[in-house]
Amino acid sequence: MGKRMRREKSICCCNSPLAGFSWYEEDIWTEIAKHLDGKSLVMLGTTNKWFHCLIMEDSIWKFACLRDLQLPEPQHTFLNWIKLYASAFDGSHSFMFRQREKHIDWMRIGAFFLDSPIALLAEKLSCPLKIPQGENLGKTLESCGFCILNNIKTGIWIADLQLVRCPVCDLNTCDGTMQTLDARHIELFLSEGYRDGSWEYQIIGSHDIKKHADGASAGIFDIKHLNDSSTSEIFNLKSWVGKPNDWQPKAMITLHAVAINTNLQENEGLHVKYQAMKAGPDGEVVSLRISQQLL
Repeated sequence: MGKRMRREKSICCCNSPLAGFSWYEEDIWTEIAKHLDGKSLVMLGTTNKWFHCLIMEDSIWKFACLRDLQLPEPQHTFLNWIKLYASAFDGSHSFMFRQREKHIDWMRIGAFFLDSPIALLAEKLSCPLKIPQGENLGKTLESCGFCILNNIKTGIWIADLQLVRCPVCDLNTCDGTMQTLDARHIELFLSEGYRDGSWEYQIIGSHDIKKHADGASAGIFDIKHLNDSSTSEIFNLKSWVGKPNDWQPKAMITLHAVAINTNLQENEGLHVKYQAMKAGPDGEVVSLRISQQLL
């Protein structure tokens, strides 16, 4: 007779390492959700009703939005972070809503804070920037290459670089001779006034540079943080601007500023245009554009 195999001690459910573990522990899943991207969060939310309710928590989308925008906790309070996340990462940009036929290409630069309601818009990235007193906008643009704008909506701003067809050209074969630094408040695409077209861009200044330009540059700065060490990184052009024979656009973003530069081949100068969009006639400025077109 064969030897009977010795019976080991049976495993009881009370000895299982998962005994007492709750698969629906809200704190655990909330922490897990903070490590998922937007698409994964949506997929998790479709699992069942419990996960759907969990994923709809505003704190989860706030964490994801700030993480993916690479920004710290804002001082301002925003509503409905899931919609803010969608509008920031669904591939939307301002030319999709209007002037789609003029648009060629774009790239996301990133996000930054405007803490004060005063911004400096510049076409020259030289430091130090000396702000003249008592000059009108036209003279400031001509002499200094920048302008000061008040009544800016504070908070998180998103910046894109747009490549647009020449505004006076209707040829589909146009190579695109205008670049635009396009910045908007994070809530802009959720605003009814923007979506229904009642808010329009207004030209706040323009002028011509009637000589060869080595590059087309533009920057938007929170004037309150103009002298911050992080902002000064933008003026260190050697650290981010391309070599003289590099024609690809370059961008630099800090906590309170954004800038772009594209090296140019032989040219006859640039037409520079500054635009702003207000939230209604007397509202705050919610979007800014600096465009540069070859003459």
